[in-house]
Amino acid sequence: MSTLPEPRPAARPTGTPLVARTVELDTGAPLLSLVPDLGAPRAVSSWVRRGEGLVGWGRALELTTHGPDRFERAQAWWRQVVGSAVVRDEVGLAGTGPVAFGSVSYAASSPAGATLVVPEVVVGRRDGRTWLTTVGTDASVPASPAVVGQEPPREPDRVTFADGALSPAQWAGRVSEAVERITAGQLDKVVLARDLRAQAQQAIDPRWLLQRLAERYDTTWVFAVDGLVGATPEMLVRLEKGLVTSRVLAGTIRRTGDDEHDLALAASLARSSKDLEEHEYAVRSVADALRPHCSSMNVPESPFVLHLSNVMHLATDVAGVLHDDTTSLALASSLHPSAAVCGTPTAEADGLIAELEEMDRGRYAGPVGWMDAAGDGEWGIALRCGAYDEADPAQLRLFAGCGIVAGSDPESEVAESDAKLVPMRDALAGA
Repeated sequence: MSTLPEPRPAARPTGTPLVARTVELDTGAPLLSLVPDLGAPRAVSSWVRRGEGLVGWGRALELTTHGPDRFERAQAWWRQVVGSAVVRDEVGLAGTGPVAFGSVSYAASSPAGATLVVPEVVVGRRDGRTWLTTVGTDASVPASPAVVGQEPPREPDRVTFADGALSPAQWAGRVSEAVERITAGQLDKVVLARDLRAQAQQAIDPRWLLQRLAERYDTTWVFAVDGLVGATPEMLVRLEKGLVTSRVLAGTIRRTGDDEHDLALAASLARSSKDLEEHEYAVRSVADALRPHCSSMNVPESPFVLHLSNVMHLATDVAGVLHDDTTSLALASSLHPSAAVCGTPTAEADGLIAELEEMDRGRYAGPVGWMDAAGDGEWGIALRCGAYDEADPAQLRLFAGCGIVAGSDPESEVAESDAKLVPMRDALAGA
């Protein structure tokens, strides 16, 4: 029987509390342009959308834990850290003070586990205000470093792509098998993913990927946590001052670049019985998971069409009012895995994923985001992303997945997965 790795210990001297200081920062420079070249992809953290959000670098503290209770152990560690922390916060917004960036494996059995990273430096921006947080683990308040624009990131050098666990034709065969299982009544929906390997001649600068993704997909959350980099359109859950929100995306069609034609495609997506069925499953799973934590909820009856740069999705925004002391990470745990990344019923879909995909998803399709000392934060689903190879910073695994229901066509699903790989492929393609 295989065993999971032991948790990496937190880089924290015994008995010494975390010390954090947040001050206002006078700069209008793009957040991602402030990230220095550290030569280590895992040292960069990001959660940026339309110029606002958080970026961080370095590691003051970190924890990686594994297994079915990985969420609970990560949350307990964070509560212990902030419970003894010394914080001087001169700004007082969500995301100021000490912040942990996190990403969690899709499967409890995955060696990727759940990682929380507390950067040494965090720069945040919200509603036109910018701040700087510095974090240390000695007894003194850390000094505020000079934060200035950095040298442009390095362009990837001669990137090549190769099939991952399955070729497109093999994966189409897995889709056919999934449709047969669904038609036989074994389950209602399953989300199947595939991977693609990207290899460059030299280490790939994560700042290049982040800046390219932010430029081209400004409606997504551009993230980096412990070597996982991407641009997700799906907000799994946001918690701020007792308000819980979640954006559900399920049902996808590729854009053509012709605005008039895309409007017609959007209308067909909104009427597609296959896509509406897939979307209904996903919305129901999110609402059912949030309801125990909320005193009231708003679940729209019909989705809207969300237009992204390369695809369009059926989307529904679910909202609720929190009635307990649950943190944003615990809410993410209650939502994972949603029907949008797993299927319905969950146990049957999860079993079929393990049988058909022939790969470890790692942290793909798991929660990714950040949390502050109050437990408020934002957690997306790690989609449209790539994971750095731990031994080779010139190699990434890219991922894409599709919801499979009774009416799914294997070749169409391959085309949809190709469309979902476009953001990362384009980011790696160079100028």
